[in-house]
Order: sequence, then C-alpha cells, then structure tokens
Amino acid sequence: MPRVRVGRDKRAEDGGAKKHRVQREHLLFLAFIAPNFLLLGVFTYWPMIYQGYLSLTRWNMLAPRKTFVGLDNYASMFGGVEFWGVLFKTFYFMGTVVLGSVALGLAIAILLNQRLRGRNFVRSVVFAPVILSGAAVGLVWAYIFDPNYGLMRTFLEPIGISSPDWLGSTEYAMPAIIIVYLWKSLGFSVVIYLAGLQNISKDLYEAARIDGASKWVLFRHITLPQLSPVTFFVVLTTIINSFQAFDIIAVMTGGGPAGATTTLIWYIYQEAFVAFRAGTAAAAAIVMFLLLLVIAVFQIRYSQRGVHYK
Repeated sequence: MPRVRVGRDKRAEDGGAKKHRVQREHLLFLAFIAPNFLLLGVFTYWPMIYQGYLSLTRWNMLAPRKTFVGLDNYASMFGGVEFWGVLFKTFYFMGTVVLGSVALGLAIAILLNQRLRGRNFVRSVVFAPVILSGAAVGLVWAYIFDPNYGLMRTFLEPIGISSPDWLGSTEYAMPAIIIVYLWKSLGFSVVIYLAGLQNISKDLYEAARIDGASKWVLFRHITLPQLSPVTFFVVLTTIINSFQAFDIIAVMTGGGPAGATTTLIWYIYQEAFVAFRAGTAAAAAIVMFLLLLVIAVFQIRYSQRGVHYK
C-alpha cells in the first residue's frame, strides 16, 4: 500500500507540474501575440467599426457633433446617377487592368522564360516600374501625353496621326490612365508568372512531345492548367490593387475631365476631403469593402474547379 500511495503521489506531482508548464507556455504564447492583436485592433478593426458608424451619420468633419441619419447616405448614393457612373468606371478600369495583367503578363513571362541573350537585364527592366513611385510615374506620363510638346505627339505626327488631348478628353483619359497603370504594375505579374513557369516540371512537356503534342496543345493542356494557381493569385491581387489605384489618377487627371476617370477610391477622397461629407465617404468605403469581399469570396469559391495545385 505505501508503494502504491507513493506512486500515485508522484504521478499527481508530475501531472501538476506538466499542467503548470502547459499553462505557463500558453501565457507566454499569449504574451507574444498580444501586441499584434492590439495593433490589429487599434489600426484595423476599430477604424472599420468606426467607419461603419460614420456611414450612418452626417458630419462635415468640422462640427463637434455628428447627426445620426441611418441609411440615408446609402440611399442618396444609390439613388443618384453619379455613383452608378463611378461604379461603372471602376469596374471598367478594374476589368481592363486585370485582362491586361493576365494576358500581357503571361505573354511576356513566356518570352522571358526562353533562353535569350540578356534576358536577366530585360527582366530587371520589366520589373523596374513596379518599385517606382506612382506620383512620379504619373508626372512623367502626364508630360508624355501632353498634346502640345509631349513625346507621344513626337512619335505620332511623323506617321500622320494627330495626337489627341489624351488627359483632357473624356474619350481618351481613362484609356491613358489604364496604359500608365499597366506599364507600372505589369512587372509584378510577369515575375509571378515567370516563377510559375519555371516551377512546371519539364517531364510533362517531354512526355507530351513524345506523344506528338503541338506547341498549342502543350500551352493549352499543360502550361495553362499548371499556372492556374498563379493566375488565380494574379487576378485576385490585381483586382484589389486596381480598386485602390489613387496616386496616378490624382497626379494625371484628378478624376477629370468631367469625372471621366473618377473611380470609387477617388470618389471617396472627393467626398471626404473636398466636399467634407464624411458620412457619404464612409458609406462609399463600406461599399468598396463589401464589393472586394464579395469578389474575393466568389472567386475563391468558384475558381477552385479550374485551379490545379498538383
């Protein structure tokens, strides 16, 4: 009996020590992650909650008090023609940029994946615009598109084409912004696609060539399926980044002419810091957040059928 009792006491002591050690590890773990959660709460979650509250108020950012108006800000936005036009221009900009990033990014990546002389230098040149400041890029391209002394006029006039007022025309302003945005951001897609191409097993191509597959068959049935996770990533990140494209628009057109380049992010800026309608700006920001959330969920859910991870 004494031996049994001693054995039980020892096991109890060991169990208590183990439990104490686990609790101490949990406390240490919480101590390490607490600052991160605190920063997330202060700089991410609380601003989102406060923005949701602001969207239900009327406030000019100067008055000491906010007037609660419920869903009036949302009703006035969706009840007007201007906001629907802003949404159309936003999706037009986003769709064109996504298509360009995928198509041109993949084409350039395939070209740079070949054994060409100086390809490393070309890769660096293609990626260089990504690290440039958007404001600086906008200033340079605004000079290039200038109808009086810009470089675009210098290139077009010798071949008999008159250079239009790119940034002053409602017809050409948005295409000009899209060209500049693609020029700046395309290098990111190229690098991602290039990494994906180099990750595809050469054995797949060798086996297909033995079976007599053409280049189109190789591209259609091997390259594209193997790159589907990369394409998914490029599309998702491009959608998010295009919704937030602000600096190039601010420098080149300021949302003009006549609102031709006013996207949702520029509309939010105008409502908040020009018209001083913080409630409407917050409501538009909530709409943008919900749109991005719906697009992301829809894409993740329905693109799994065409994404091959093996």
